[in-house]
Amino acid sequence: MARALWKGAISFGLVHIPVEMHTAVREHDLDLSMLDKRDFSPVGFKRYNKGNGKEVSWENIVKGYEYQDGEYVVLSEEDLRQANVKATQTIDILAFVDAGEVPLIYYDTPYYLAPGRGGDKVYALLRETLRKAGRIAIATVVIRVRQHLCALVAAGDSIIMNTLRYAEEIQDAEDLQLPASGMKAAGISDKELKMALSLVEGMSEPWAPEQYRDTYKEDVLALVKKKIKAKQTKTITMPSKEGAKAPAGNVINLVALLKQSLGAKGGKAASAKDAEDEEEAVPPVSPRRSRQSAPPESRARRARTGSAPAEKERRHK
Repeated sequence: MARALWKGAISFGLVHIPVEMHTAVREHDLDLSMLDKRDFSPVGFKRYNKGNGKEVSWENIVKGYEYQDGEYVVLSEEDLRQANVKATQTIDILAFVDAGEVPLIYYDTPYYLAPGRGGDKVYALLRETLRKAGRIAIATVVIRVRQHLCALVAAGDSIIMNTLRYAEEIQDAEDLQLPASGMKAAGISDKELKMALSLVEGMSEPWAPEQYRDTYKEDVLALVKKKIKAKQTKTITMPSKEGAKAPAGNVINLVALLKQSLGAKGGKAASAKDAEDEEEAVPPVSPRRSRQSAPPESRARRARTGSAPAEKERRHK
């Protein structure tokens, strides 16, 4: 694994667990460069001195806090560390909570925590304690120059530290025009809910993340190859006159759309839908019709041959 992003310790009570922090995600964004459309040359960015307009190299750049207009306090890496030595070196556990109590909107970026030198046993103790207790640890940690709220989660053989957003960073949803809570208030019928649940059931499967991939990236790269092959590398495709139209919501016949979805997805959902349709479509058989029906042997023979009695009779004649 790559070099650790951060080294320090997890602290709770009097316990200190030496750990190293490693990135847990790998970005795979399309690497698109900015070009000057006049000659398609790459566009570069310069770090320059706003006073004299000259370019500044990295070794001459320091950090500063603007305490009033145009006036700065220079802060070196050592200044930032000394402001709170413990905070910059420690993942300080504040509380243990049920994982389900933390809404998904609070979760931000995951990191792997690995035990540092001599920390294997106490690392494993915290991991197993979290697992047995069914809790996650809420802690604070300083990464670079920002203190983050974070959650420590036992996952397999590792402890994952997931940074959390502070409550003040979460936007309130009160200003959004949202449907009212509850089926009756939202105008949802029992039949609509039943069919929607059938669709969910038919599409349910074990979590297998490896089956999902960034197909849009693949489509863009295919387009790149197509433009290269067609020698259109410098052709700028202009927006079409019609433009892309957003799919319109169909709220007129929701039940019909759910039925179509159930049929398209197949599996258990389709079977349930077919059974329901058959129940509704097949009329009850009258006693008179029942007496005129063919005997069991004829029905069995007809099922094997796939021919109707009338067709057989015509063939014999």
